[in-house]
Formats: sequence, structure tokens, C-alpha cells
Amino acid sequence: MNALQIHQFPCRSDNFGVLVHDPVTGSTVAIDAPEADAMLNALKETGWQLTDIFITHHHGDHVEGVAALKSAFKPRIVGPRGEADKIADLDVLVSEGDSLTFGGRLVEIIDTPGHTLGHIAYVIRSEPVAFVGDTLFAMGCGRIIEGTPEQMWTSLTKLGDLPPETVVYCGHEYTLANGQFAMSVDQDNAHLLQRMAHVKDLRAADKATLPTTIREELATNPFLRATAPEVKAALGMAGGSDLAVFTKLRQMKNDFKG
Repeated sequence: MNALQIHQFPCRSDNFGVLVHDPVTGSTVAIDAPEADAMLNALKETGWQLTDIFITHHHGDHVEGVAALKSAFKPRIVGPRGEADKIADLDVLVSEGDSLTFGGRLVEIIDTPGHTLGHIAYVIRSEPVAFVGDTLFAMGCGRIIEGTPEQMWTSLTKLGDLPPETVVYCGHEYTLANGQFAMSVDQDNAHLLQRMAHVKDLRAADKATLPTTIREELATNPFLRATAPEVKAALGMAGGSDLAVFTKLRQMKNDFKG
């Protein structure tokens, strides 16, 4: 089986659009639809015909382009069952325990609430690749808007348990700002120091810092490292629970000025 072809491109001010293409069947899926024009241009450039849209959550910067793409291509539109009342034009509703087929491959659904209550991620283990929307970012995680810290911590733990080699596509280019916060709470992390130097070089050249991998995030993302003794010690929470440490980190990030 030929590998999937994945095309990532900028949308809006800091979103990413992602197209996934199976060269054998010709199927192409858009992961979310942040901006119609950018996505239509990307489809034109690749020559791919859109067959599916997989939506992670209901926020406008992830669904704004759905109507135009539906009009142009008539794709199958898949989205979170828990947000069916917030997203128009859904054809298939999914939640954890459900699966899809795309390009002859199994697509697993993981519930990842926290940023929104019905947020989901799409995982193709055969590649392996995960599309995580706004739950997990490179060296960061989504702001908790609708859910609770406990929900978000559970969601991040699920993603962190994916195979380390899993390639991760996220919804936004937030890596530099996330890394600056990470440095403030994990400054003795040699892997983090090395990664930040590379991220600064990429951004200086106006290049994307994504995708990332689960392995890279486990080593450098302070939110996934809420279990690490050195992170707990840095927060003065050596005896704290993992959830309490994560909750503190998320609040600190909310208030972080850089």
C-alpha cells in the first residue's frame, strides 16, 4: 500500500489547512476547513479532488470553509457527534469507539474534550499519523474553553499514549510562543533547548514548525510532562498530583506574557 500524501499549508493568520491524499484510490480528505480560498487553492495546486472533510470541533476557524468546499466538491463531511448541533452539513457523526475507512485505511476516533466539549481527533495507525485539532499543539495544548482541566488532561494523556513515532498535525502555528512558555517551567531540559533553537530558525525563515511527533512532545511539551518530577519541582509541587500540576501549568500559560 502506497503511503498517504499529506499537504499542509497556512490559512487565516495562524491556522493550518491539511489535505490527505491516497494516490491509489484518489481519495482526498481535508482536516477541518479553516478558510475556503486557501483550501480551494491548495486543491487546485495539487490537482486532488476532495472526497471527504474530517472536522475536529465546531469553532469558526475550523469550519468556516465547509460550505464552499461542499458546494464545489460534494464531499462526505464527518464531525463530532457531541457537536452535531453546532456544525452544519454533517453527513456522518462519530465519537470514540467509532471508526471510518479512508483510502482503504482504518481511521480511529478519539474523544478529546477540553478545548470544546465534543472535540475529537482522527488517528490512522497504519501510517502512523494523528490529526488533533486544537487539543495538542507543538510544545503546548489548547486553551480550556468549554471543558475542565480534568477533561483536557485525560485527552492529552490519550494522545500521549499513542505510539511515539506517530506524526501529529495540529490546528495552529503556535510553536514559538508555546516554546517560550515551556522554557519558563522546564529550562534545564536539554532536548527543549535544542528544539527551541531549531524552531527559532524555522520561524525566522518563515517555515512551518509542524508536523511534530508524539515522541518529540513527550520530551519537550510541558503539559505532557506534568508527570515529570523536574517539572513538578520547578512549580513547587513535588508532591502534587499530575492533574494538579497540569491545571497549574495551564493557568500559568493563560497568564504568560512571554
